[in-house]
Order: sequence, then C-alpha cells, then structure tokens
Amino acid sequence: MSHATLIGLVAGALTTLSWLPQVLRAFRTHSTGDFSWGWFAMFGTGVAIWLIYGLVGDAPAVAATNALTFLLVLGLCALKVRHGRKV
Repeated sequence: MSHATLIGLVAGALTTLSWLPQVLRAFRTHSTGDFSWGWFAMFGTGVAIWLIYGLVGDAPAVAATNALTFLLVLGLCALKVRHGRKV
C-alpha cells in the first residue's frame, strides 16, 4: 500500500467516522428534525459521486470511505423517516 493511499484512508476514516456520534445520537434521542431533506439529497448525491469517482479512478481510499459515509447518511435518512412517522 502506498503512503498516499494510507494517508487517504486515515483522513477518510476520521471524516467518515465523525458521523458515527451523530447517527448514534439521532438513534438514541429520536431527534432528526435538524436534518433537512435538501441536505440529505445534496450531501448524499455528492458522496455517491465521490464513491463512483473512487471506483472509476481506482482510488480505494476515496471509494471505501465514501461507501461508509453513504451508508451512514442512509442510516440517518432511515431514522428521519422512522421518527417522522411518530410525530
């Protein structure tokens, strides 16, 4: 593994995993109202495009970290849908 790939994986892991506390908090508190659907659409689309870029460009650090970020965003989206039905 090259140094550049390792640096990319560490940076991507830190920025991606920074979402984990927010996802866990939303799960615990049932509070997702501060996340707008517009944000989900824009951020999720951007992350999906980065994922495609990483796959097409043979950039495993970009692909892996954006795949995980996309899953976290989908999780938050699912929580927002679930919590929205209870109101």
